[in-house]
This record gives sequence, C-alpha cells and structure tokens, in this order.
Amino acid sequence: MAWFYLIVAGLFEVGWAVSLKYTEGFTRLWPSALFGVSMALSIWLLALALKTIPIGTGYAVWTGIGAAGTATLGMLLFGESRDTWRMLSLLFIIAGIVGLKVSST
Repeated sequence: MAWFYLIVAGLFEVGWAVSLKYTEGFTRLWPSALFGVSMALSIWLLALALKTIPIGTGYAVWTGIGAAGTATLGMLLFGESRDTWRMLSLLFIIAGIVGLKVSST
C-alpha cells in the first residue's frame, strides 16, 4: 500500500505544481484552493508512504514523479519545449524512478 500512496502523492505533487501556474501569484481563488488541497494531500500521502519506504527512495521517487509529470504537462498545457534533450532527460528521470522501485523490493 505504501507504493500506492507514494505514486498518488507524486501525482498530487504534479497537481499542485501545475495549479501554482494557474494561481497567477495567488490572485485567483479556485486555482489557489486547488494548489493548497493538492499540496496538503501530497505531503500527507508522502508521510504515509515513508512509514514503510526508506526516505531516500521515497523522496526521490516522489520528486521524480513530480518533476516528470510537471514537465510533461508543461509541454502539453503551456507549449514548453519538446526538444530531443528534454525528452531524453525525462526518460532518464523515469528510468531512475523505475530503478529505485525495482531495487527497493
């Protein structure tokens, strides 16, 4: 169950990062509320996961999911660069997440 919590925590990290862009400096109510709820859920689920998963592995996977997911949504929602090096770098992040998961079982 801890890995499930960690993955969902990473997805909520993506949610708060993307919603932060939409807050426009916390001047918009609903994106700001979504940011707060997503951040709280992300941290809470991370804390639950870290009861079982080692801190180094858990934190790296959580930030990796957040970084890869946020970068991907940045490309899809905000027209950010999709050049070869960026895509290759995302694949390395994903490979690192998978490697940490596989090596921790």
